[in-house]
Amino acid sequence: MSKQEGYSPSFKRPAEIMRMRRRRARSDAGVFSSPSGHDSTGCTRQSSSSVACVRPFSPGPLFNSQNRSGGGIKRRNPFASIENTFSPKKKFLVSNDNGNTEAADSSRIKTSTEEEEDEDMSTKRECQGLLSFSGSLNNAEKLEHQDISSKKRLSLSEDDSLFEEEEEGIKHPLIKSPKAIAPASIVPPVCTEYPADWSLKTRLLFTSPLSLSWAEQPKAQEQALGLSQHCRAQFSTLPHSLQDPRSCSELRCTFQQSLLYWQHPSLPWISLFPRINAERSFTGKSTPWAQDTTLQQSLMSEWSISLSSLYSLLKARLCPYFYLCSYQFTVLFRAAGIGGSSRITALISPTTRGLREAMKAEGIEFSLPLVEERRRSKDQQYLTQGEDEKQKSEECSELKQCVECDGDEEVHDGYNDDEDSSFSWLKEMGVQDKIKKPDSITIQLRKESHTVSLDHKPESVVCVEESNTFTLINFLINYKGLVAAAGSQTGLPPTLLAPVAFSGATMHKLKARSVNVKSQIGSSYQNISSMEITGPILPSCLHAITTLLKHSQKGNFSATLYPHAPTAVMNIHTTKQQCTAETVDLSGCGLHPASIQQLQQPSTLGKTALTHINMNNHSYIWKN
Repeated sequence: MSKQEGYSPSFKRPAEIMRMRRRRARSDAGVFSSPSGHDSTGCTRQSSSSVACVRPFSPGPLFNSQNRSGGGIKRRNPFASIENTFSPKKKFLVSNDNGNTEAADSSRIKTSTEEEEDEDMSTKRECQGLLSFSGSLNNAEKLEHQDISSKKRLSLSEDDSLFEEEEEGIKHPLIKSPKAIAPASIVPPVCTEYPADWSLKTRLLFTSPLSLSWAEQPKAQEQALGLSQHCRAQFSTLPHSLQDPRSCSELRCTFQQSLLYWQHPSLPWISLFPRINAERSFTGKSTPWAQDTTLQQSLMSEWSISLSSLYSLLKARLCPYFYLCSYQFTVLFRAAGIGGSSRITALISPTTRGLREAMKAEGIEFSLPLVEERRRSKDQQYLTQGEDEKQKSEECSELKQCVECDGDEEVHDGYNDDEDSSFSWLKEMGVQDKIKKPDSITIQLRKESHTVSLDHKPESVVCVEESNTFTLINFLINYKGLVAAAGSQTGLPPTLLAPVAFSGATMHKLKARSVNVKSQIGSSYQNISSMEITGPILPSCLHAITTLLKHSQKGNFSATLYPHAPTAVMNIHTTKQQCTAETVDLSGCGLHPASIQQLQQPSTLGKTALTHINMNNHSYIWKN
């Protein structure tokens, strides 16, 4: 590798390189011409001796008299770079020179002779390695635009905001990092509420870095006060942040209040929720009503009174909602103003063709929201594509589906006429006797194939509104398929669940227990407190519990939710939804005003339910 007098990583033009070398030769001649280390005043010249042993750039040779005269010149290290050979001694020299940069720049504008001297000094510093790579680029710009840069430097102040620290500890003027010039980061929006979830939960698991032991072992007085507040619909006001939740009696009373719900019937030895696919929980339990017809009639009579009482409370807006859980389906009744609708609504899921046909026979008008939504999306898609043939074929198929879902007898008759006329060409050919014509049963099964395919699926959810809900109540009381005729649930009426008291109801409390565990985070273990709540968890109970944890855990907790799968579809929009819920007065429904405000909003979850809720710094993040 050839030895170079000067090594410039600044990538300057050839003409500038030659000019810099001529100036370097003059400056080097002045350095090596000094005979001793003392000036005329007798003072020791520390700077000249130290500079004499400094390379022009760190990969270059040393500028000392011994190397200049002798033949043992140190060769350039091909693996060296400017940054990793920059010694602390050179950094100290650079920091001293940067302190005098402003004075040198101000002297350049006085006379042309002084400008040339300053240029030589800056070139000398550059050759001696006293500037970093970015400083060399800056000096190259100053050589080309001296007049402009000098004016800018005169107008700048000595504020530290105009300088940014480099890795070498050097401050460069007029160079600002992206952090300094970037706009202020946008703060993410704070979400103080999660969307309403109308699915029933079977289990909740809360975790928090703060202790949750305050929720267990309540005093007898706290349990009594919580029960009294629940029955009287009284709610305590809690502070925004609690220093010691264990010493806050109001928090513990409110927690006991949020765990209460009402149920009918009540059988202590049998868990009556969930009812769908729950044969295992009933196996081996005593069921004296299974073979006793009189006892079954007595249970149904009491159950009918409780259902009628609940609907009366719902119609008077004294009960916001309630659930009817049978062994085949679940019904959610919502009062006017709840769920973004100004009417009483009822959602049934899942349904079968037999149930829908029985409802039609009783004159109950209903809709299939998911089927209609899919139909509208397909129609809109074909209209945008402009394909007339596909649109006609889709209309025919959707017409068949509409016939199967709505049971319009006139359309059925027309469809049968089309089926009969489809075999007229056989008569024209004279082979009608040789071809076996499909019987009416085969034709009927083919027409009903789409309808039967919806059974027991989320798409089979049925929505009933307004006065049809009253007809639905009478239908459910007299519907024989409501109670199982065989199996472990034989003769047992459906379970009624509500957040408020009603006729024949029994007060129940969710089971809660807290455990302190250690969780591995990275290479260390952190103490995490957890709390598990089991039972039929209603939407208002979930909201009340999360509101309490917001205050007690200082806005930092997470929750894992386990929804009852058949009820997840109840978060859909109804077809005739009206967003006028604000005009409906629900102050007497027995819920906390914050819970009422959440349940009034239409759900945005669609067919899914919430599975995770995370609160960080009083801001919600959820997953469905």
